[in-house]
Amino acid sequence: MTAHDQMRAMLDQLMGTGRNGENNKFHVKFNDPKVCKSFLLSCCPHEILSSTRMDLGECPKIHDLALRADFEKAQASKDYFYDLDAMEHLQAFISDCDRRTEAAKQRLAETQEELSAEVAVKANNVHELAEQIGQKLAKAEQLGEEGFVEESMKLMEEVDELRKKKLEAEQEYRNSMPASSYQQQKLRVCEVCSAYLGIHDNDRRLADHFGGKLHLGFIKIREKLTELEATSEKRKEEKRKSMRDRDRDFEREERYRERHREQYVGGRELDRRSKRHRSKSRDRHRHGDKDKDRDNRSRSYRSRSRSRDRDRRSHSRHSSSSDKKRDRD
Repeated sequence: MTAHDQMRAMLDQLMGTGRNGENNKFHVKFNDPKVCKSFLLSCCPHEILSSTRMDLGECPKIHDLALRADFEKAQASKDYFYDLDAMEHLQAFISDCDRRTEAAKQRLAETQEELSAEVAVKANNVHELAEQIGQKLAKAEQLGEEGFVEESMKLMEEVDELRKKKLEAEQEYRNSMPASSYQQQKLRVCEVCSAYLGIHDNDRRLADHFGGKLHLGFIKIREKLTELEATSEKRKEEKRKSMRDRDRDFEREERYRERHREQYVGGRELDRRSKRHRSKSRDRHRHGDKDKDRDNRSRSYRSRSRSRDRDRRSHSRHSSSSDKKRDRD
């Protein structure tokens, strides 16, 4: 990874997908099902065990530091309960690893020479002291690199004491079995990472194992799983309560929308009725005006008819009087 890529990754991790103000309309969101929830919580085995003997390859889900930053920002205001998804993921992974560990133990039991109960106890004592030496030596080296010199020196003193105990335990183990059998490497399986450890492994080899990325990665995964399982019941109850509250809010919104629709439909019906009423009223007014006009025209016609009749009668009387007068003359 170039310096530019490292700087970009750091900015993504700190500021998220919107660090440059770009439009993320078509960008995958952190709550997309395709995004790895374990990665968002920094505990995906694909990421932790990369470049080790048990490298799992690329995770089938999306890993993006910017999405992790987006999630951490969003989680501050809303609980997404991704820890439960991550717990299920880690449980499945650790269960598979534990099955491989048991299978490795079974193979050793079938292929190695079986020891008597007394010799097995002495061999296990040597193994346990060797593991303590390797763990403390790896821790002392880490503290020294980080600048905690006094703490590192104190651990080295403890390592020296354990080395003395180991020499005594090895002598007891050597005296309890034939020299030819003692030279054979007796293996055991690491309970943390399922790697093979030999009874004759030197301190450097053990320190490299217990301080190595594979072993420390498994410790991180197992500790994270233990942490998640410790609060799982409480978190599950909180999630159920949150879902019930969400369902109630949804039902409340549905009832509100239903009432709003009823009022809207009722309002539209009233509008239609009002329009019909106004239309009928206008029709009545129009018909009433027509009737009035017709009545007025009828009255006017009758009035004109009566006036013409009066004129005719008057004219007839006048004509009759004139005829009589002519007859007299």
